[in-house]
Amino acid sequence: MGDQMQFIVEKLNQEPFRKNYNLISFDSLESVQLLQLLNDVLGEIDPKVRRALRAAHASCSGFGTEMCFSLGLAQYLLVSSLSLSHRSAFRQGLVTGSKPVIHPLLHWLLQRTSELKKRAYLARFLVKLEVPAEFLQDDTVADINKQYEELMEAFKNLHKEYEQLKISGLSTAEIRRDISAMEEEKDQLVKRVERLKKRVETVQNHQRMLEIARQLRLEKEREESLAQQKQEQKSQLFHAEQRLQRVQLQLKEMQDAVADSKPESLMKKLEEEINFSSYLVTEKMPRELESKKASVYLLQKVVAEPAMTQSDLTALQSEINEVNAQMNQLIEKRMMKCEPTDSKFSMYRQQASIISRKKEAKAEELQAAKEEMSRLEKQVQQRSSQAHELEGSEILTEDELKQYVNKLRSKNTLYKKKRLEIAEITAEYGILQRTEELLKQRHEAIQQQLQMIEEKKGISGYSYTQEELERVSAVKSEMDEMKGQTLDNMSEMVKKLNAVVAEKKASLAPVIKELRQLRQKCQELTQECDEKKIQYDSCAAGLESNRSALEQEVKGLLEECAQEESNYRYVHCMKRTLEVQLQRAKAEMKAYVSPDPQERRKAIREQYTRMILEQENLGKKLREKQKLVRESHGPNMKQRKMWQDFEQLMECKRECFQKQQNQAAIGQVIQEGGKDRLVL
Repeated sequence: MGDQMQFIVEKLNQEPFRKNYNLISFDSLESVQLLQLLNDVLGEIDPKVRRALRAAHASCSGFGTEMCFSLGLAQYLLVSSLSLSHRSAFRQGLVTGSKPVIHPLLHWLLQRTSELKKRAYLARFLVKLEVPAEFLQDDTVADINKQYEELMEAFKNLHKEYEQLKISGLSTAEIRRDISAMEEEKDQLVKRVERLKKRVETVQNHQRMLEIARQLRLEKEREESLAQQKQEQKSQLFHAEQRLQRVQLQLKEMQDAVADSKPESLMKKLEEEINFSSYLVTEKMPRELESKKASVYLLQKVVAEPAMTQSDLTALQSEINEVNAQMNQLIEKRMMKCEPTDSKFSMYRQQASIISRKKEAKAEELQAAKEEMSRLEKQVQQRSSQAHELEGSEILTEDELKQYVNKLRSKNTLYKKKRLEIAEITAEYGILQRTEELLKQRHEAIQQQLQMIEEKKGISGYSYTQEELERVSAVKSEMDEMKGQTLDNMSEMVKKLNAVVAEKKASLAPVIKELRQLRQKCQELTQECDEKKIQYDSCAAGLESNRSALEQEVKGLLEECAQEESNYRYVHCMKRTLEVQLQRAKAEMKAYVSPDPQERRKAIREQYTRMILEQENLGKKLREKQKLVRESHGPNMKQRKMWQDFEQLMECKRECFQKQQNQAAIGQVIQEGGKDRLVL
């Protein structure tokens, strides 16, 4: 209880209450002040509740009902779990401001302030208005109610999205930074677009080119959508081919089955299937259904019966044992009295029962085999689809596998032929490489001989210089041709540019004139706009000052109204409390003045008088007992001292006795050792 009050005081001293309580001042609050405090806490959670409580405060019953309704919306556990009688007592405790009711309620509310604020906000939109069924017969009312439910569901979805966004960790600062960054990017893009527009305006037929670029973009988007549709169509075609292959496989299996069988065998198989199905429907399924119904009936019967103890279980077990013993006796008597004909019939019955049990077992095995086969077929289909997704092909059947093996064999022979050809080409490549090396060596030898001859003739490097001169002359001729072409192109380009500039000047002359007029008009409109803006700012400033003054006045009046309402509620509660106290005083006076002794005993004065007499008698007894204790204290202390001395004396005697016994044992051991030495 102390921890609870400490928590309440700490929460009330914080924002937004700021009550400056301590444990003593909070505990000394009267019932009216506690009710006012509870009203403030509920008003902080939901201002709508504060207004409703103010309206209901005129009548105490309405106040208790409204308070209980508010706590029910907040899902206060004590209210929701109470019975009707206890709930009326709880409501009475709320009206009178009882501490055992108010303190736990304040503790519960202050523990869950944020959660209850959220619940109160949602309750305004999610507490459904119950419309009577007879009103819903009207089409207009039914449509409005349906719209109301749809709006409620939409609000639920929006609130869930809002909570998810809050949990996702996106703060407003980050969003603002992102928005500012995007605005900067937008400004940069706008500037870039303007620069590109200025560049494009100088180009001839730029509008037509822009239109063509726009059409190109649209066509590209259309091409992407068509590619996506093509991909979807391919996937659908792939799935359709898979289904077709499965159906063809099933058709092939059916055809093989039909080709290998005769009409008689097909009829026999159909008869077997019909017999098996009829057996399941007529014999097995009804028997299982009856057994299930019987077990369900027994279970319901067991559930309906009261709980059984161990003694009941032992009694039932003993009854079961007795019934089993009686059944065994009856079976023995029947076996002793049975005739030979009955024994034959019993043998046939046993055989029939054995056959029926075997039949049931085989039917169950067949059913399990069919289920296993269907499961394996599903598993095969799943594995085939997985294999197709991984490898892009279906699992091959036996015939397809044979064809695949034959293809592999033919490819293997082709591979061997190609491998022989590659070996031949490799050998030929080695020969050609060796030939190339020999020719290079011969070329180097000829070059050395040529250099030696040139040195002998005195014209060393003649062949090399001649080759270089031929190469340089070829390069020079190519460069001259390129320069000539470049000059021609540049002259043509200059002519074209001069012509384009002349055309642009001629076409832009009227536009420049119009632009000058528009600039002058723009300056006039800008000046007029500045004047209007100054007038607007002055008018807005005056209206804003008037609005702030009116807001301050309204705020003061609202505070005054709230103070007066608080004083009224305080006076009303004080009046109610005084009336209750006056009623109790009148009842006390009536009981005290009453000539009836029974009524007089009910009076509080008589009760307190009896309690005072009882306490006085108890005090006398306690004083007498104290006197006896004081008189016997000295002798008792002496006796206690004597007993302690006696205990010490006995402890010393015990120690002396133990020492004496130890010395005697040691002497005896020494004497026995001396005797042993003498004997030796």
